[in-house]
Order: sequence, then structure tokens, then C-alpha cells
Amino acid sequence: MQDVVLAMLAKEPSHGYHLREWLRRTLGPLGESMNAGQIYVTLARLERAGLVVREQTEGPPDRKVYALTPAGQQRVTTWLTEVSWPKQDLAELHLKLAAARAARLADPVELVAAHRRELLRRLRQAQRALLAEPEGSVAGLLLEGVALRLQSDLRWLRACEQFWSRVENKAEDE
Repeated sequence: MQDVVLAMLAKEPSHGYHLREWLRRTLGPLGESMNAGQIYVTLARLERAGLVVREQTEGPPDRKVYALTPAGQQRVTTWLTEVSWPKQDLAELHLKLAAARAARLADPVELVAAHRRELLRRLRQAQRALLAEPEGSVAGLLLEGVALRLQSDLRWLRACEQFWSRVENKAEDE
């Protein structure tokens, strides 16, 4: 959650309400269960960590606007290039792609390609290890499961690439 908030603040300074609404829209039904106070707790933690600062604004005094610090910008850059499969949380990757596009930090299609390369590398490793296992080995069953999971993740990445390619093409046509 922290990295997504930082990425959205890379687009422009914002207040918690706007960030929370963007998360809810982006997550769809999965965002309905998000605790309303979670974004404010996250912003407070990011501020204590020196990754965001509160800006002075006109308007209601309880409306706090947050902006990235240079350390926050560096963390966003690191997060966008991080590939952590097969443990990648699909919702986190979805938010990473959406935030990268919304804040114009990176091309989602290129991020998907980086994840695909890593998954293909890991799939080759799992398949080689599986071939080296004796027939009927218990470890072979686990390796088969790893390979199947990676293949499923690759199919989802293909769907992500198609979606973000359509979004980019539509934006260019407008």
C-alpha cells in the first residue's frame, strides 16, 4: 500500500481522500473492504519515514495535502523496477501498473514485459529441475505445481499486456 500511495503522489501532491477514492476505483470490488482510515495511517507512516511531507494549502485546515520527498521519489523508482515473482501479489502488481500509468512514471506494458521475462526464467528453472527429478518423486510434484503456477501467471500477464496496450492505443487516438 505504501508504494502505491507514493507512486500516486509522484503524479502530483494530493490529500488522503483523493488517494483513497483512486484506490477504491482501481481495485473495484476488492477495494470495497478497504478500511477508510488505512490511507491516513499509511500517509502518517510515510511522513514519519521522511518519504512524504505535508504542504501548506488553502482550504479547510483538516485537509492535509502530501507531496513526495526525494527519498520518496527514489523509493517509487525502486518499486517500479522490482520484480518479485512468484510471490507477487496480483493486486499489488495491478496497482503498480495502474499507478505507473496514472502518474506517467512508466509504461505498464514495459513493466509487464519485465515481469514476463522473470517468470519465463523461473519457469525454465522449474522445468529443468522437474526433468532432473526421478519419476514419482515428492519434490517433482511440488516442482510441477510451481511450473503450473508460473504458467498461470504468464497467462494473466498476457491479459495485462493486452489491456494496457489497448489503453495506450486509445489514449494515442484521442
